[in-house]
Amino acid sequence: MSDYLRISFNHSFELAFEIESTPLARLWSEKMHCRHQWPLDNPTRFYGFNDRATEVAIAEQDLKSCIDTINAYQPIIQKKFTNINDQDLLNYLHNIFERYHGLLDQQNTDWWQSAPITVRQALANLNIAVHRAETVSRGNHPRFVCTWFGMPKQEQFTKEVIEQYGRLDYEFGGVYVNYVEIGKTLEDLSTDDDQWIGDDAFKPFLHYSADFNVRFYDEMADLDLASRYYNQHRDFFEPRGIFSADDYRVRPYRFKVASLRSPLPKEHILTEISKNQLITDIYLP
Repeated sequence: MSDYLRISFNHSFELAFEIESTPLARLWSEKMHCRHQWPLDNPTRFYGFNDRATEVAIAEQDLKSCIDTINAYQPIIQKKFTNINDQDLLNYLHNIFERYHGLLDQQNTDWWQSAPITVRQALANLNIAVHRAETVSRGNHPRFVCTWFGMPKQEQFTKEVIEQYGRLDYEFGGVYVNYVEIGKTLEDLSTDDDQWIGDDAFKPFLHYSADFNVRFYDEMADLDLASRYYNQHRDFFEPRGIFSADDYRVRPYRFKVASLRSPLPKEHILTEISKNQLITDIYLP
């Protein structure tokens, strides 16, 4: 019998997702069975389930709140807030997060070590707020994200697993391993046109943990955009041993581990989630 991931929304609505029988899904499941040692980061990380005006208001408030808390401690954010459609602003804020937060599982910058816990949390939330703003400005596609605070991200997918099980699409109700690196993939770089990012901020999707996201829309990766970006920046990638846009480290793979199994119509599912934007339970056999 197949295993199912079951998620309860606000104790009022539940969905079941059948876990795939692949080495990729087994690796993720192993991490999921260890997740209880760490708290769920934020059970309200829902994106795109409200009307656009509401989503814009939430995204703007989140960004401003993080900026105000950080700058009240130390005014490190100098760029003036404009709006969530200002990609250059979002890139700048993401760079602030990377510089002051530190690399993956290496939060050892002087700023991070001396900042109060509320300010550290605001910096961590700044990263989330940037991604929320980008979600709204790029189409408001509905998804939710589950991450566990403090859970180590030490394991990496092998080249063989990535090439065999990486996909180039999102599908409605698909459960995908979450990107946990501190940095950006080639796909992110090609989409963001980031002028603030440092040379060490390119991070392929290699590390993983129990963190996952669930997409409620269908979408194909833009291979042409990614390929153009690679060809325009060969001088950056080739010294790093990446000689093709088809290299597993830069190809825009998605790592699907489970599929929605529900008799309910899509619109009904979207409506129920929009009314219950809170994760209250996650079950895994």
